[in-house]
Order: sequence, then C-alpha cells, then structure tokens
Amino acid sequence: MKKLFIAWTMIMALTAGAFASEIGDDGLHKAPWMRDTFKDLSEDLEEANAEGKRLMVIIEQRGCIYCKKMHEEVFSLEDIASYIDENYFVVQINMFGDVEVTDFDGTALPEKEIVKKWGALFTPMILFFPENVQDDQTASQAAVATMPGAFGRHTTFNMLNWVVEKGYEGDESFQRYHARKFAGQSE
Repeated sequence: MKKLFIAWTMIMALTAGAFASEIGDDGLHKAPWMRDTFKDLSEDLEEANAEGKRLMVIIEQRGCIYCKKMHEEVFSLEDIASYIDENYFVVQINMFGDVEVTDFDGTALPEKEIVKKWGALFTPMILFFPENVQDDQTASQAAVATMPGAFGRHTTFNMLNWVVEKGYEGDESFQRYHARKFAGQSE
C-alpha cells in the first residue's frame, strides 16, 4: 500500500509539472493566448473586433497564489485554453507595473495607477468588454462583466461562454446561466 501511495504521489507530481505556467521577466504567469500590445485599450478593442474576438483584460501581480491557481489548474485545461484562444483577445496588466496603459477615455497612466483608477483590489481580476465602447468611458465603466478572483473550471468556462453569447444583454443573469449549465457539466 505504501509503494502504491508513493507511486501515485510521484505520478501526480510529474503530471502537475507538465502543465506548470511559464513565468515572465515581470514575475507574471504567461499563457500562449496572451497578447503583447501597446496597452492602448481602444486599439486593442479594434484589433479584437477585426479578429472576431472579445477583448479581455486580466490584471495580475507577482507572487499571486490565486493567479497561479488559475494558470495551473484552470487556464491550462485544454477546453478552456482553446476556448480563450479562439474567442478572446487577452491583454495582461501588472497590478504594480509601470508600463503605460491608455484607457478607453484617453487617460494614459502606468499600470499601477490605471488599476487604482478602475478600483481593482484583488488579483486575478478579469474585465470583459463589449464590441463597442464610448470614448468617454473608462474600462471599469465599459466592462460587461468582471471576474474578481480565482474560480474553478466550470465557473470560468461558463463565464467565458456567457460573455461570448452576450448573456449580459438578456434576462438570464450569469448566476442562473451558470447554475443551468453546471447542472449539465461533469468533472
């Protein structure tokens, strides 16, 4: 029994390592579906629309255990990674970074200041945007949905789908959508 437990533990450790996230020079997790842009949200939205994708901004920070959880346990799952890659244009923002970000309203600030302006307090925090944003809106005003924190595979997958399906325009709240979809999903 002890040998079986040791073998199982070794297999689990090797398997977990196979899906480990890459860490960039900024200390943030990097995924193949993330875009390296000039962080001008209006331009990013334009490019997302040109590709037929939805703009998604993910705010993260170095050493964030919840960011790590999302990257290693949720975003690394084939169905979720593929769905993001096929449907989203993803821009990563460092909660304490100095790279300039230009908001939809034209305000240009370092990442750490724009995050304060948006009222983001936790990481990861994901903002989802509509295809069109008014010039006088900030990202926090324009977002059609916000996902604050780490969630499991089903909640994340259902949120990604709800946004693509424009569920925010209908009568079914995300919570009801998720409950309905979750009833039909299995681990």
